Amino acid sequence: MKELSEDHDDGSVARVAAIDIAKASGMVCLRVPHDTIEGRRIQQVWTVASTTNAILELGDRLICQGIQRVVMEATGCYWRPFFYLLESRGLECWLVNARDVKNVPGRPKTDKLDAVWLAKLAERGMVRASFVPPKPVRQLWDLTRTRTVFVQERTRHKHRVDKVLQDAQIKLSDVVSDLFGMSGRAMLDALVAGERTPRTLADLAKGNLVKKKAALVEALTGQFDDHHARLLRVLLGTVDHLTAQMQELDRLIVDLMGQTTAPHDDRGSSLTDHTDVTAQDMAERLDAVPGVGPATAQIILAEIGLDMSRFPTPEHLVSWAKLCPRTIQSGATNTTGPAGRGNPWLKGALGEAASAAARTDTFLGARYRRIVKRRGHSKALVAVARSLLVITWHLLSEPDASHQELGAEWHHRHLNTARKTRDLVRQLQALGHQVTLAPAA
Repeated sequence: MKELSEDHDDGSVARVAAIDIAKASGMVCLRVPHDTIEGRRIQQVWTVASTTNAILELGDRLICQGIQRVVMEATGCYWRPFFYLLESRGLECWLVNARDVKNVPGRPKTDKLDAVWLAKLAERGMVRASFVPPKPVRQLWDLTRTRTVFVQERTRHKHRVDKVLQDAQIKLSDVVSDLFGMSGRAMLDALVAGERTPRTLADLAKGNLVKKKAALVEALTGQFDDHHARLLRVLLGTVDHLTAQMQELDRLIVDLMGQTTAPHDDRGSSLTDHTDVTAQDMAERLDAVPGVGPATAQIILAEIGLDMSRFPTPEHLVSWAKLCPRTIQSGATNTTGPAGRGNPWLKGALGEAASAAARTDTFLGARYRRIVKRRGHSKALVAVARSLLVITWHLLSEPDASHQELGAEWHHRHLNTARKTRDLVRQLQALGHQVTLAPAA
């Protein structure tokens, strides 16, 4: 039997408040020790409107009661006013995952019972706080997430442009790889302006498309009329508007990252270095990693923050991002379960970076090619994304660290020759061959 020396602090909290949050209100449950009877607790439950003044009054009341921790369940975006305003009052606020505080089956479900259940879990230390970054990082994630939504929306409108052309029997996308490239956009603008002659439109081709004028003339021959021109004008205007908004967001993100510095400890020194390191400096270090561009680096920093002390090891960060399988052990059986959803904004950016890195002649590209042969495309991309996140953790937590490319041949240089020989022999024997090995001269 193995004895464990544990701290006497079991995570329990004597004076706690829990909030079950809805759109327009929140059900608050307050649990504190009884003034005179030892072991007895006083419980109060009431409804609070989700307006600013009502939440500030709630904060003053909780401070007067000496509340040590306020716990609330993540409900869409409605938790933000309660969390931010109560946090500004100096209260310790915890945001918890709804899956971790699900009510016991068989009990009636009401807002009041949910608030009481959440308060009881919190006072016994049976909940875990979700990661909520500080205000500058929250502002950064608002900008990067809005930009991501605009990119997706612009892509949808570009697809609608192609649908309008297909409706008019214009097969331009079959010849032009990018409808919104220099040549494709010039042809689209000419169609909107009233040009209908296929040969005149094909003369707008530039670069390598000049060699495909005959195919362009054939693709631009259709039934494009004024109705299609009006619809195309609206869609192109929307695409241009979204592009301008994305450029403005890019500027705002760069400005904010230049003003945001790494967190400082109690002595005033930076946790990342002895000098003030900005988020822009960290993004430039991440940009050196294969597959990670400036936009991806900005998203990663916005989602995981600048303070890696929240994640003691790279494995903690990988587990939080849900890029590792869940372990399931029962008796003598050990299996793995699904990793979970995780942060969709972070996983989306890492997935794009992993796809780009997989096409490079680098260590990460070689890692993808080694894994994809036996595990498939999806799991190989997840493995590369995990490696990218581990690299990110080291670059952000170690001030003197810099990315050093190991090279695509790193695995071959560190190959276990005995294991490789054994595997190859087993493969030949499985095919019905008798293998005899002799050392080379």
